[in-house]
Amino acid sequence: MNLSRFKQFGLLGMGVLLGAALTLNYPAIAEREREPLPVEDLRAFSEIFGKIKSDYVEPVEDKKLLTEAINGMLTGLDPHSAYLDAEAFKELQVGTQGEFGGLGIEVGMEDGFVKVVAPIEDTPAHRAGVKSGDLVIKLDDTPVKGMTLNDAVKRMRGKPGSDITLTILRKGESKPVIVTITRAVIKIRSVKHKLVEPGFGYVRITQFQEHTGDNLVAALKDLQEQNKGGLKGLVLDLRNDPGGLLNTAVGVAGAFLKPGQLVVYTEGRSEDAKMRLNNSREHYLRPGESDYLRNLPAWAKDIPMVVLVNGGSASASEIVAGALQDHKRALVVGTQTFGKGSVQTILPLNNGTAIKLTTARYYTPSGRSIQAKGITPDIVVEEATITASEAPAIAVREADLERHLSNGQDKPKPADKDKADKDAKQQGTLEPGEIVSRNDYQFNQALILLKGLHLLQR
Repeated sequence: MNLSRFKQFGLLGMGVLLGAALTLNYPAIAEREREPLPVEDLRAFSEIFGKIKSDYVEPVEDKKLLTEAINGMLTGLDPHSAYLDAEAFKELQVGTQGEFGGLGIEVGMEDGFVKVVAPIEDTPAHRAGVKSGDLVIKLDDTPVKGMTLNDAVKRMRGKPGSDITLTILRKGESKPVIVTITRAVIKIRSVKHKLVEPGFGYVRITQFQEHTGDNLVAALKDLQEQNKGGLKGLVLDLRNDPGGLLNTAVGVAGAFLKPGQLVVYTEGRSEDAKMRLNNSREHYLRPGESDYLRNLPAWAKDIPMVVLVNGGSASASEIVAGALQDHKRALVVGTQTFGKGSVQTILPLNNGTAIKLTTARYYTPSGRSIQAKGITPDIVVEEATITASEAPAIAVREADLERHLSNGQDKPKPADKDKADKDAKQQGTLEPGEIVSRNDYQFNQALILLKGLHLLQR
């Protein structure tokens, strides 16, 4: 496939469904042989359009009716396809660069309400205590029921420094939680790292953005500087990472794989949707970008590794975890991942708008489809048991979403709600300046396993 036809954009920081693995196709939608249009259905559409224009209680503009019809046509397909008006399309492009205005939450729609997939770290929503699984039922004094996702996102966005009040339904709370949040310019630092012990490094990726690959290499080089004797092991934390750019996921996996190894492949109806993405520069670099993996420390290719995942690890996170698992490059530890195994292509239209359309399923190197299923860890490590007074929020997986795409290989199993709930709680309480808690049970188990891997390698 000619990858030059694709440029990658990433996750819209606030206001998209979980874990989009995105590509952007700049040419207009290719002219392909189509089936004849359903004349009778189009006649019914025209009749309904006319009835609304003549009989609705208030006058309605043609543009509004047609826009809502397009919205319904796309959102009825699956949870991730959507129509992007000019403003939303522009925000998508800005958001993938790691800077945007808003609250700092990943959201989707469920039962007509805005559902919080995850608050983004170091943002106003995160500091205000918004939790994964929260249902937003009111924005200021306006009920969310009946809004589209784009409408809700537009209301949550606004001038930095202005306030918005969210009314939230939260599991374990007997009455709605009311939170007032001050909007800010959101700048996402997608890669965080720390030398947790002499010889043992920790890297956390919170989203897959344009510069995540560069930032990963910088983090690994800094860990090398901090530990002059060389690293003995590395924990790569992808928990609650909702995904992002497809090419960035290839680059991140490629940092730890041998040159040319297969990272992911996709299958769809069109030839453009059929890709085999290897650990080669043309598959992870944007046009004109220098090869950041050229500066990678040599030990990154063979250092013992543990990858941490949970029910909030989706899409690009699952691509990385699945590739490292299939190539037996790392042990995957934690709980079942989200199961977002589809690719959305952004197709720009001539009027400055675009559609975000699900065009393919992606598969791990060994041929596993993750859609509505997820990555199964090599070693399952649940979160530590908590008391009833610390009841967690509800975790959501791809298989829980209405109209989710089928796996394509087998029948998806119903999500284990009780197990998923455990993934939603915080991984311990973070002290100021810390990026991983000393009370994080899953991390501590990963570190113990990592030390064992180091001894076995020796």
